[in-house]
Amino acid sequence: MDNKLLINLIPGDTFLHKLTGKTKVRTFLILMVYLIMSFDLRLIMPLLILSIIGLVSLKPSWKMIKYFIIIIGAMNVLNIVLFWLADPNIGTMWCGGSTTVLFRLTERLFVSAETLWYLGVRFIKMMTCFMVSLVFILSITPSELAAGLYSIKVPYKICTIFSIAFRYIPDIGRDFQNIKVSLQTRGVELDPKKTSVGKRLKQNILILVPLITTSFDRVGNISNAMDLRGYGRGKTRTYYSEHEEMKADKVFKIFYIILILFCVYWIITQNIMSQNISMWYPFA
Repeated sequence: MDNKLLINLIPGDTFLHKLTGKTKVRTFLILMVYLIMSFDLRLIMPLLILSIIGLVSLKPSWKMIKYFIIIIGAMNVLNIVLFWLADPNIGTMWCGGSTTVLFRLTERLFVSAETLWYLGVRFIKMMTCFMVSLVFILSITPSELAAGLYSIKVPYKICTIFSIAFRYIPDIGRDFQNIKVSLQTRGVELDPKKTSVGKRLKQNILILVPLITTSFDRVGNISNAMDLRGYGRGKTRTYYSEHEEMKADKVFKIFYIILILFCVYWIITQNIMSQNISMWYPFA
């Protein structure tokens, strides 16, 4: 299984890979709601641990994944730094109104325990969202994604658009590498050790722009072929990739139903009925 671009065209043989597309899509959407609804670290940390376990169980290509983790981690660090620069006392509002100043940089810029806690929880929450999304992407194929979206009443024409789009990403990546190697054999230097970042970026853009343009032509050819075969005339459709639910799917079904009920309860009691916007802070 080729995980080079994080998109699988062939189902894997691990526990998560064998789940149906319906189970994967529904579980992912519910987990996103679960993460969005709260800043409570007691709710976020268990999911972060489970997502790491799930990622390891998929046996991915760590060489490619580590770059994504580093980039996303760096962007999230920048995000919380900007939050702090915009409002150094942002943690006070979320942690019960108290302010415990640890040290000051200037009269305006200071670091408090409450702000550190809030920004730390925010960083963990964003990384958990990324890890859950990464597990979802690595465990599903484009056909399973389409089948899963169709199971939640998304029109199958839109499902097909998603499926085709995800299938084309590996093709574009492969063509990009082939063109890049071809240019290098013709004397265009793209070695990171011998060429500046600006020059490599310029050459990569010169490769990508016509490549994306030609991809639209391919999409047009596929669209015409599907029209000739009568695609879209039926009101419903089935998917070869969607198999019958196994025992694991039934267990996940129970899990996400319980999670839905918990999310409804939490949103009603904590977000609608309660006027308190503070987060869980153990040092209050």
